[in-house]
Amino acid sequence: MDVDVLKRVKIREQEPKVRATNFDEVCLGYNEEEAVAEANRCLHCKNPNCVKDCPVSIKIPEFISHIKDKDYVGAYQVISDDSALPSICGRVCPQETQCEMNCIRGIKGEAVAIGKLERFVGDYIKENNIEVKTDIKENGIKVAVVGAGPAGLTCAGELRKLGYDVTIYEALHKAGGVLTYGIPEFRLPKEKIVKKEIDRVEKLGVKIKVNTIVGKTIKIDDLMNDGVKAVFVASGAGLPQFMHIPGENSNGVLSANEFLTRVNLMHAYDDTYDTPIKRGKKVLVIGGGNVAMDAARTALRLGAETHIVYRRGEEELPARAEEVHHAKEEGIIFDLLTNIKEIVHDENNNVTHAKLIKMELGEPDSSGRRSPKEVEGSEYEVKCDTVIMALGTTPNPIIVKNTNGIDTNKKGCIIVDESSMTSKKGVFAGGDIVIGAATVILAMEAGKKAAKYMDEYIKKGN
Repeated sequence: MDVDVLKRVKIREQEPKVRATNFDEVCLGYNEEEAVAEANRCLHCKNPNCVKDCPVSIKIPEFISHIKDKDYVGAYQVISDDSALPSICGRVCPQETQCEMNCIRGIKGEAVAIGKLERFVGDYIKENNIEVKTDIKENGIKVAVVGAGPAGLTCAGELRKLGYDVTIYEALHKAGGVLTYGIPEFRLPKEKIVKKEIDRVEKLGVKIKVNTIVGKTIKIDDLMNDGVKAVFVASGAGLPQFMHIPGENSNGVLSANEFLTRVNLMHAYDDTYDTPIKRGKKVLVIGGGNVAMDAARTALRLGAETHIVYRRGEEELPARAEEVHHAKEEGIIFDLLTNIKEIVHDENNNVTHAKLIKMELGEPDSSGRRSPKEVEGSEYEVKCDTVIMALGTTPNPIIVKNTNGIDTNKKGCIIVDESSMTSKKGVFAGGDIVIGAATVILAMEAGKKAAKYMDEYIKKGN
């Protein structure tokens, strides 16, 4: 196919009006011809900035070169050296602010679609049932991982490749963490993608025990007394935050975490399942991050008129530009420079409307962003029956409270040293439990780093 080297090959997507009524994947990905054409746009730089800006240091020009030669297995092997979840990262990783942001091709044109090419490779391997074997030399040493999310899966996979006997302990009834309960089906298909990525980790020999709450069902000290030489805590940050405003305990107010878990993990969007869900007619989603976009787009698909209420402007939205673009295309209404003051309910405690107020941006705060402040006299009311709080999450304290010797900061995040070890000898931690709610790729980076230092720690005879 003819390609303008300054422009990336256009990606196929469902039409907005169609996809807003279903939970099928929005982005349809590249076919083989499109992927090869896009790969040919890569300049194969000798000192690739794209690799420097990849948290897990995937050898990007090398895997793209294999696509150019139609050697998709070779491309997958290159990616697998550094990432266990190519189909997932290709979909949800914020490439536009990492590898693609410093792509040399992007100086005079559009950056190479690195993420879409990574997705193509991962999907090609799955769709064609290609088995890529990994030679493992067993060492018989037991290690444990707490949490089967992206950090835990990555750490477990890396340790397994080094020959360790690895068991992951997962609190929920399905592995995947935020990949399974948090990110909607229309962005990340569960059976087609997430399950198959997890299956590949299990095929390495990693054991996953679900329905096991470390800190309750079993404790870290129990694991270490049973011969486990090192533990990696990757239990994420699943405790939702609220605003503590009047009316927040009304029926129809819920966290984005609960809302998305009911829909994604428990299939509440499917009428053949019994999972209860509030299908609002008019929904306000409070927040402007990726989780807010996911919640709003999900509520829309459940039939609601959906509003994003965010106290800053569009330029300050922390969500990925792609997600904001898709939300607007689908009909999400953005009430920017607006905040919620109160939630009003009827005599049965059901939400009837919300009191909002206009905001304006003042001086920068400690994060460098301009602080929002209320515009006096700008209060107004809007009718609604559902309010979803998407204000971020913090770590659940259950593990720390039930494990002696693990220090945390004021936000409840576990404190680690440069090697990812906690204040408790032999216990490492990484991902959202350490840095707070962040991206999938940063969690994977933490898992990869921890595996390296756990291996060094064990080999030193600890």
